[in-house]
Amino acid sequence: MDETVQMLKELTDANGIPGNEKEPREVMKKYITPYADEISYDNLGSFIAKKTGKAGGPKIMITGHLDEIGFMITRIDDNGFLKFETVGGWWSQVMLAQRVTVMTRKGNIVGVIGSKPPHILPPEQRKKPVEVKDMFIDIGASSKEEAESFGVRPGDAVTPICDFTVMKNEKIMMAKAWDNRIGCAIAIEVMKRLKDENHDNVVYGVGAVQEEVGLRGAKTAAHKIEPDIGFAVDVGIAGDTPGISANDATAKIGEGPQIMIYDRSMVSHKGLRDFVTDIADEHEIPYQFEAMSGGGTDAGSIHLSGDGAPSLAITVPTRYIHTHASILHRDDFEHAVQLITEVVKRLDEETVRKITFE
Repeated sequence: MDETVQMLKELTDANGIPGNEKEPREVMKKYITPYADEISYDNLGSFIAKKTGKAGGPKIMITGHLDEIGFMITRIDDNGFLKFETVGGWWSQVMLAQRVTVMTRKGNIVGVIGSKPPHILPPEQRKKPVEVKDMFIDIGASSKEEAESFGVRPGDAVTPICDFTVMKNEKIMMAKAWDNRIGCAIAIEVMKRLKDENHDNVVYGVGAVQEEVGLRGAKTAAHKIEPDIGFAVDVGIAGDTPGISANDATAKIGEGPQIMIYDRSMVSHKGLRDFVTDIADEHEIPYQFEAMSGGGTDAGSIHLSGDGAPSLAITVPTRYIHTHASILHRDDFEHAVQLITEVVKRLDEETVRKITFE
């Protein structure tokens, strides 16, 4: 396993739902610190690594979010079953019978999401998705008291289980939490490649918290940084699986990162978008355009920081996001890193001014 794959494994295997991002934050800190001059945090827990190319130069913020979608325990019933709320956007159909990790004060416990079996449901009810309110987590406890003795209590975080896996085609990787540890990995790799490069900027590699519940950490981190240019690096929808039409999504894994031109949180900045795609064309870096009517990225918070910061979301097309197991292509990761690195190398005060007012 090469160093990059090991980093991706550690990032995705770490458990961290919104508000509980300590594990992935420590992994990101481990890998990015050798390439940073200074490490800091905002008061919500977002991680900020700073590397100065030229003192006083434009501030370039490159942000992946640390959190993954998961669950939170709300109640333990008398028989030891755990009731929960979703944290982040879940589709109930992908949840049933899936294994989860319950993060207790006494350590992690494995559980499974359960509900009534279909054998005892009326025929009409079998055709309908089970509602989240009718689900529970089974940790093998026989009573509320036994569950509590395991260390479980309301507020405990729950994460999906899916070990990082390099598939038969070694360019294809499956894991939980690609959304959005791949963005954190891109920020790390960009900082690594810029370490010995001469450029005119101050670069911030950020691991933001609580993106999945409202782009919150990026807002507080941007307030602290006051960026001149912002990039959110995240996952995007891959449209290359059965049943998806070109009207739904067009991107394919392995054909380059996505340049997000529009989503629910932001209309991308035209000057920055054109600057980035011109550099991609110049260096023959493949990319794909994407527009998404639902959802958003941390760029939605970054571009509204201070007096405003031209921002762009660059995403990696990913299959089965917001499920226990998602799939992406290593080439798309590598090309996203290459593109953002080349962009930073070309930015300077005059260029940023021109981009801002185009």
